[in-house]
Amino acid sequence: MTHILNRPDFDVIAGWIEPGHKVLDLGCGDGSLLKHLIDSRGVHGWGVEIDDANILAAIKNGINVIQGNLERGLDEFADQAFDHVVLSRTLQTVRHTEGILREMLRVGREAVVSFPNFAYWKNLRSVLNGRMPVSEDLPYQWYDSPNVRFFTLLDFEALCRQMDLIIRERSVLDEDGQPVDNEDERELNFLGSLVVYRLTQRR
Repeated sequence: MTHILNRPDFDVIAGWIEPGHKVLDLGCGDGSLLKHLIDSRGVHGWGVEIDDANILAAIKNGINVIQGNLERGLDEFADQAFDHVVLSRTLQTVRHTEGILREMLRVGREAVVSFPNFAYWKNLRSVLNGRMPVSEDLPYQWYDSPNVRFFTLLDFEALCRQMDLIIRERSVLDEDGQPVDNEDERELNFLGSLVVYRLTQRR
């Protein structure tokens, strides 16, 4: 069996999902998150992935996976077919940000999104020192990164307001995966390395 990676955001996501729910994981990689959700919450899980090697790894992990390009939408899935649609550390690699968020909330009752927060203080320090940041949550060099955009916690929340999306829950984690608790939004933006959101749409 392929090695299963467990990340701090996995437990946050698992805490938002009820046992037996239907979950679609977009950009599922080797299926680590779905495997975690199946084992810990008993979910019925499906993944979408574009990379051949990741698809094979996900299949070896017992995950139902479909090969697909997220940029082309989710036309193969019916409206409200899932309880949760997850996009874990993938939003920064997607060009059509608004489109994928709308599609997630078309095919699912809730969207769960996690991404690295570019305003994290270590990232800002790297930029001030003249270099692009490389960290646990931004692990690539600038020249081989799959990321097509960088944004912050506050940027994402502004987009949610613009799209009239409801933020039901938010978890801000530091680089060690520990929750950051701060009432000042700017401080939170500065201290959080990874952010996880639970979203719904006004109906």
